Parts: sequence; structure tokens; C-alpha cells
Amino acid sequence: MHKRALGAAALTSAAALVLAGCGSSGSTTSSSASAGNTASASESASASESASASETAAPEEVDAKDPSRADADLVIWADANRAPILTTYAQQFADENGVTVAVQIAGKGPDIVVGAHDWLGELVQNGTVAPIQLDDATAAKFAPAAVTASKFDGQNYGVPFSVENIALVRNTDMAPDAPATMDDLLKAAKAAKAKDSKISVLLDQPVGKTGNAYYTYPWLSAFGGGIFALKDNGDYDADKVIVNSPEAIKGAEQLAKMGKDKVLSTNVGDDNSEGIFTGGKAPFFITGPWSIPNIKKAGINYGISPLPSLTGGDAMQPFLGIQLFYVSSKAKNATLAQEFVTNYVPTKEFQLAMFEAGGRPPALTEAYDEVAAADPDVKAWYEAGKDGKPMPNIPAMNSVWGPLGQAAADVIAGKAEPKARFDAAQKEIVANIKKAS
Repeated sequence: MHKRALGAAALTSAAALVLAGCGSSGSTTSSSASAGNTASASESASASESASASETAAPEEVDAKDPSRADADLVIWADANRAPILTTYAQQFADENGVTVAVQIAGKGPDIVVGAHDWLGELVQNGTVAPIQLDDATAAKFAPAAVTASKFDGQNYGVPFSVENIALVRNTDMAPDAPATMDDLLKAAKAAKAKDSKISVLLDQPVGKTGNAYYTYPWLSAFGGGIFALKDNGDYDADKVIVNSPEAIKGAEQLAKMGKDKVLSTNVGDDNSEGIFTGGKAPFFITGPWSIPNIKKAGINYGISPLPSLTGGDAMQPFLGIQLFYVSSKAKNATLAQEFVTNYVPTKEFQLAMFEAGGRPPALTEAYDEVAAADPDVKAWYEAGKDGKPMPNIPAMNSVWGPLGQAAADVIAGKAEPKARFDAAQKEIVANIKKAS
């Protein structure tokens, strides 16, 4: 399961507990109070973050036996990579408003939480986040998909600061040109393999024995398939699962073909896919920006391009993941929290600082334009995801990851026929949703 899937399935519940004031131990830095270093980074705040720690000073570690809320007027909960940048802006906010602000890695009862947009539905369902009034003029400054991802049932609950998606990364020494179609990709991969006996994988995509629904979706999307149908207002409809629609089945048939032709394999998963590419064993790798630091470290010359089109269909489209600032419904000082997220987060300077901390394209258009002009990777990620849709942020998505991932793994492994297996996945997902409701 992709790390973002883990976030939807497990981290949402953790965030809900923290927002409700029932969090676990963590680290704290207090602006207009104290700052220092911590020994390790936390992956739990963002399901899609790489495991690497920030090179910038992180918050000071506090006593794990007393993980209480920091003694401050405003408390912000973030991951260790972004906490140092937030600390700088928290100090500025504190000075301007004559208050104290603390940034915590975790803890009890934060006023503001940084997290993935696909947490949103469950957080709203649990009553742990408050609506955020973002005026139309401010909302228009963001990428439209980021604004969409911040809403649930038509109400805005977050302020976005980054957008991410998967794309096709290629080793340009093995495959100089970006393939437009899957046929082009396979032709180039086979040619590269004929020249280099070290290549053992034609297309490096995480599958694993239990599958990976996050990476399965693009194959369905190429034929107009997906997971949920859309309501008239554009929201995902949990009552209309379309995993076994004719369009989705066409995508499943492509997965089966890729398995039969030894292009995709359940022997390649989250645990080894990156190493296969950085080890020079694959010319093409479907992944996200979280893999780039290690690709660079391995000395691989790389290029980033949109996912290819499939025979009989269109281009594969990825899910978009948006990072948001949430305000707790139990915020100690809701006015201060709303002030911070609506007046600080939507500024170019703040969004650029968050980009430097996390390496994800900014959600604010003005900040994105500046970064994209200087960094070709940022523009490439955007181009690969510009027609993608935000990952469903409805609670029903938690019922999808396991069944859809396993169905994809089974057809890739040749254990089941696509239609029968995806029919079974559809039934399981629908039953899971009913059970959870």
C-alpha cells in the first residue's frame, strides 16, 4: 500500500485524536519561548512524505512522559521537516500579535494541524475540524484542484500549501526520450534492456503481494474508470462505487496484460521499487517527488514526464494529493488560528518557504510560477498532474484501499480474470462502506 493510503486508513484517526486533545507524545518548540533540535523526523504527519529528515534545525524534544499541550496561546502541529519553517513564521506571527505560539511535532490539543487533504472527510465526520472562511479573492489565488480538495460537502475546511502526484520518471541514459504511449515505453525499455544486461525490470511500479490501489487508479482512469462516481456538484459519491464499471474493467485488463507480459510484477513493491531504479535495474519508474532525493543521491540522470496513454484509451491520470492547514474545532484560540491560516498561509513568501522545506510544488499559483521558472522538476510534476483529480477525501475511501489493491495484484499475478476479480472487489468495497456507515 502506498504511504498515502496508509495515511487515509490510519493517520486520519491519529489526527482526529490529537485534534480532540487525546494525542500521544511528541516534540515542541515555542515561538517567543524556546527553540532547539530534535533527534528524528516523524513520518506520521504526512502519509506521502519521504523518510528523510530536514537538514534545518527542528523543534526541541520534550519529556515524553508529559506530552501535554504547549503552554502557548496558539499551538501548531506539523511534521519535523516543516516544523522549523513554521517556527520562523510562528515567531513572526507571535511578535506581530503580542501572543505566544508553539510548533509541536505531536501532542495534545493543537489549534492548527498540517496534514493531507484525504484526512478531511473523516475529520469532519468526527467533528474535529472547523470550517475556514476563505474569501473568493483569496481562493482564486490557488490552483483550482487544491481548493476543491479543501472542501467537504461544499464547505471549506483547509488552506492548501502544496500539491503532489505521481509521474513517469526515466533514466535518461537508458531512455533519452519521454514516451507518449505505453507501446513507446515498452519499445524503449526493451531496447535499453538489449543493451544493458543489468536491467531486469521494464517498468518499475510498486505492486506488491497485496497490491497498491494508489498506483492502480491511473490504469483505470485511462479508460474513464475510477473508484467513485461524481455528484452533480463534483463531489465523490460514496453510494456509487465504479470499480467494476466497463471503463474500469478495461484498465484491469491492461494490468493483467502487463502481468502476463512480465512488465509489472507483484515482486516489486513499496519496499524495493525505489532501489530497483536507483540501482540501474529499470529504465522507467512510476513514482512521486518523494523518490527524487534518493535518485539524485544515486547519481541517476533522470527526466520527469506525464504518465503514458494506453492502447484504446487516453493518458493515465494520477491522483492529486494536497497538503492543508486545518483548524481544530476545539481550538483554544480559534480567532488566532483562523487569522494565521487565512492571512499567513496564502502568502507567496510562506508558500515558498514551505516548498523549500518539503520539495512539493506550491498550491498558491504565484508561488508555483516563481518556483517552476527556476526548477524544471516542479514544472514537470505539475504537467504530469494537471489533468488529475484530487484523491477522494470522503471517509468511504478507507474501504477501498485493501480490496482494490488486492484485486490489482491478483490480476497482475494471473490468479484471476479481470472482470470476475474486480466484480468481487466492488462487492467487498460496497459491503465495507455499509459496515462502516
